[in-house]
Amino acid sequence: MNVVDAIILGLVQGVTEFLPISSTGHLVLVRGLLDVTGTNALAFDAMLHLATTIAVALYFWSDLWVLLQALLRKLGRLPVNQKDLTLFYALAVGTVPAVIVGLFLESFVSQNLQSPSVVAVVLFFASFFFLYAEWRYYLKPNREVITVKRGLFVGLFQALALIPGFSRSGATIAGGMLLGLSRYEAARFSFLLAIPVTAGVGAKKFIDLIGQGEGVEWFPIMIGSATALVTACIVIHFFLVFIRRYTLWPFVWYGLALSGLVGYVSFIS
Repeated sequence: MNVVDAIILGLVQGVTEFLPISSTGHLVLVRGLLDVTGTNALAFDAMLHLATTIAVALYFWSDLWVLLQALLRKLGRLPVNQKDLTLFYALAVGTVPAVIVGLFLESFVSQNLQSPSVVAVVLFFASFFFLYAEWRYYLKPNREVITVKRGLFVGLFQALALIPGFSRSGATIAGGMLLGLSRYEAARFSFLLAIPVTAGVGAKKFIDLIGQGEGVEWFPIMIGSATALVTACIVIHFFLVFIRRYTLWPFVWYGLALSGLVGYVSFIS
């Protein structure tokens, strides 16, 4: 892997991780085009996930500090804002489904579903899932708040992101909308829910990398990770501004177009 490849992959990860267009699917496609494989690909995956975890944690630092204070006050039996405590519990239970599904199916998915043809098919069906969420939202705009039960169900939607081509942020935002949350609240909860998941994935891949004991080209990997971190911070900000005013329709059309393109290349050409 050279520095240019690393920067390209860092940009792809930073842009797609928090947009409803599947970062995993895009990385599968771009890595195939750049022919990046082996130990350096594993290391790069680990560092990219850790970089985007840092990005979302930095952006939502004030929210995380409030949640930590709520937890500590609860443990100390002090008065606590119930809304903050409910959000903490919702994030905790929402993380569980992805962890359980990942433990049982991650190996199968990495060995059998990491292909452009799978990405094409999943992108197609994921786009229609987002379309359905937008249609339901149009019929009845949502005004509900996050609860522990809703957090758990959003976590179940998040587990769909284990399949390459199914966006984690798209699954959780659309799932939150179907459960009664506004687009903005669904997006905010989605980003907060990403922190334990992306951190866990990054840590696991990093441990796998250490276990292999092979040489890694760290310089381009660090350059790519820094690119992903900065890009992700920018994308998070602008997406939250965007989602306050607009719908998921642009991402639906993008997913359908990309699915058609990748499907044509994989199945026909």
